[in-house]
Amino acid sequence: MSYGQYIKEIGRGPQGARDLPLEDARQLYAAMLDGGVPDLEMGAIILGLRVKGESLDEMLGFLEAIDERVHRLDMPHGRVRPVVLPTYNGARKEANLTPLLALLLQRFGIPVVVHGLLEGFGRVTSGLIFRELGIMPATSSTQAQAQLDEKGLAFVPLTALCPGVHQLLSLRSRMGVRNSAHSLVKMLNPFAGQPVLVSPATHPDFLDLMRDILVARGENGLLLRGTEGEPFANPKRRPRLEYIHDGVVDVLFEAEHESLRALPNLPEASDAASTARWIKRVLDKQLPLPKPLANQLACCLYASGYAEDFNQAKAIVAVELTGMATGGN
Repeated sequence: MSYGQYIKEIGRGPQGARDLPLEDARQLYAAMLDGGVPDLEMGAIILGLRVKGESLDEMLGFLEAIDERVHRLDMPHGRVRPVVLPTYNGARKEANLTPLLALLLQRFGIPVVVHGLLEGFGRVTSGLIFRELGIMPATSSTQAQAQLDEKGLAFVPLTALCPGVHQLLSLRSRMGVRNSAHSLVKMLNPFAGQPVLVSPATHPDFLDLMRDILVARGENGLLLRGTEGEPFANPKRRPRLEYIHDGVVDVLFEAEHESLRALPNLPEASDAASTARWIKRVLDKQLPLPKPLANQLACCLYASGYAEDFNQAKAIVAVELTGMATGGN
């Protein structure tokens, strides 16, 4: 394959570059995932796309290439759809509460797959917090399937789901910049079926593109501005929560903009041990669950089919968390 033709299209800068057709994008990304692109051309492609910005068709083509290479998990039996939580950013300033959302869903009997990186690059990853909670990462998709079937929760490193995407993510340490894979993993579907993808946008400008991608692919998704890039609702101020299904977008909760009347009870520090201790106390109903997370939990119950309608989902969460006396605003 000649990569110069692709670089010529995407590498002319923000004004002169042209978007790739979907099929060309799929073929190019397939080669990138399979390690077939030489280093010089790989760097040019990554930087060309970063400067130009990815189009909808390009992202759809990239995801099709990923779909062909994912080590799929079987959909759980029953009417409730599993929930997928991508965890790739970790905590820098605020505590990483992705494991709490996963464990709350597990408590309701909703199957949960959390996929992400083991390496933190100085941040507190979900993997570190899960380890403090006694939950070990799966070493393969087979082990992940067994954990999901037995416990209803599996934490799957990206290396076990799609090694090619992991290699592309790893290029950040070498090149110093993110590439398309950092966005694509937020919409990766590890199942041979239709789960609920909780997709956190890192930047506001990317929300529109992610929404268009999920709609075009016919996904069931919960779209939100992530907390430091993680898929849980900011416990201090709820983001807009959008439920994407059947090609339509329903806004389940609007974003909160008013000033906080009181700060929610949160971990005293963002390290893994402190976060895990706080999570245990919330699960034991010794501490209140921040209201934005309770709102997101209701969205997940509704999107997964656990509740028949959204009002019922909110009522179920309110009853279940009565002992927690949900805190926050």
